[in-house]
Amino acid sequence: MTSSLNSYLLFPMLISLTLMLMCLSLMEKINKMREENSPFECGYDPKSEARLPFSLHFFNLAVLFIIFDLETAFLLASMKIHMLKMPMLWMIITLSFVLILILGLMYEWTSNMLDWAN
Repeated sequence: MTSSLNSYLLFPMLISLTLMLMCLSLMEKINKMREENSPFECGYDPKSEARLPFSLHFFNLAVLFIIFDLETAFLLASMKIHMLKMPMLWMIITLSFVLILILGLMYEWTSNMLDWAN
């Protein structure tokens, strides 16, 4: 009877030992990954945060640059395509396009989105 009891206890003990060893090996990998991904400053703890927050003013300025850059590309492309065929229609479309962009720029200027002091 004791031999059958020992065999019944041996199997769960082996399973639990195997699971503990697997968890231990996973924990070592997680700790190594945490150390590899942390900022390193000559062996010392970093004095400041590694990732500094960026200013939203730069983001707004970048979006404005992209919008006006695309405007220039669209105007030059439309001039090549439409000006030769229908110059009056091209003039109306171009002026309305530029007017919408100027109104948007005036709105951003009056709402102080371009002001660096804020």
